[in-house]
Amino acid sequence: MLRFNEAKGAELKAALTFLTVVAVSITGGCQGTAAKKELFVIGFQKDQTLRYKFVSSRDIEINWGYKEKSSKRGESKVDKSRESMEMVMAYTPIEIGPDGGFATVKATCESVKINRSKGPRKDVARGFAGQSFTFTIDATGKIEDYSDLDKLIKATAEKAFRQERRARIKEREMVGDFIATQWFLWDSVSSIEKSLEGVSVGESWKSKLFLPSPMVMPETRDVTYTLAEIRETEKGRLAVISSSYSPSRSLPSDWPIPYVGRYQVKGTFGFLGGYRVLELQGRGEELFNLDAGRIEQYKQGYKMKVGAMMPLPLPGAKPQIIVDQVFTMQLLGKPR
Repeated sequence: MLRFNEAKGAELKAALTFLTVVAVSITGGCQGTAAKKELFVIGFQKDQTLRYKFVSSRDIEINWGYKEKSSKRGESKVDKSRESMEMVMAYTPIEIGPDGGFATVKATCESVKINRSKGPRKDVARGFAGQSFTFTIDATGKIEDYSDLDKLIKATAEKAFRQERRARIKEREMVGDFIATQWFLWDSVSSIEKSLEGVSVGESWKSKLFLPSPMVMPETRDVTYTLAEIRETEKGRLAVISSSYSPSRSLPSDWPIPYVGRYQVKGTFGFLGGYRVLELQGRGEELFNLDAGRIEQYKQGYKMKVGAMMPLPLPGAKPQIIVDQVFTMQLLGKPR
C-alpha cells in the first residue's frame, strides 16, 4: 500500500481543537460575528466494521423519434425499461495510524442483487459478491491507493466479453454502478479543497462524479456540494450536505477505465451510437456524522437526456434516451 504523511492526522486533530476554541470564543465574546467552521474528519475504530447498503436504480425511456404504424394517434415509438443493483458492503480497518491520520481498510462485498424489466438476466457485476479489496484512506477522505480496487473492477468487467468470429462482443452489465458507489464513497468530504480550514454552514465546494448509464458513454457530472445545516441528534452531530448536478465535459485521467480494446456492444445500446448528453440536472442530500467521522446515508437523483444516432438513419428518426437515475446508501445497524 502507498502511505502518506502520518502527521496529517495529528495536524487535523490540532486544527479541530483550534477551530473549536475559536468557535467558543466567537460565540461567547464576539456575538457570533464569524461563522463556525466544521472540520470533516474520517474516522475508523479498531475492530469495528461498518456495513452499508447501496442501491442504484434507473428508469430508461428510448424515444425512437418516428411514428408507430399501429398508433392511431401517430405517437412516436417509445421503449421503457428499468434496472437496479442492490449491494451490501462491509468495511473493516486492518491498520490504523498512531494519530488516526490514516487507515488501511478491507472492503468486502457481501451480496449483490441485479434486476431488469428487459434485457439480459445475467450480469457479470453479480461477480462482485464475495470479493474483497483493500485501500488506504487518510483523515480527509482521500484514498491513497486504488490499485486493488482497480484490479477487481477490470477483472470483473473483462468477464462481460466474448469472442464471436471476428467480433469481440460485450454484454450489458452494471460494473459502472459499482464504480460509482465505491470509488467515490467519500467524495463529498475528500473534495473539500481547504480541509484544514473547515467548512461553515452555507459554504459550497465543487467536484465531479462518475456517470454510470446503460450505454457505454465516458461522461461525468459536475457537482456542487453545500453544507446546508448541522443537526444535533442522539447519535452525534449530523452535517447535512446538499448537492446539485450538471453536465461535465471532462473525464479525470486517474479514474478507472474498465474496458480496453475494440469491441461491439450487444443489444439496443450497441445498435445505437454517437451518444451525447443533451441535458442533466438533479439534486441530492447526504448525512455525515461529525462526531463519529463517518457517512450515515445519502440519496442522489438526476434526470439525463441523451441524444443518439442510428447506423442507418430512418426518415424523421431522432432517437433520444431519458435516464432517471437514483443512488441511495444507508449505514446498516450499529457499527460492530
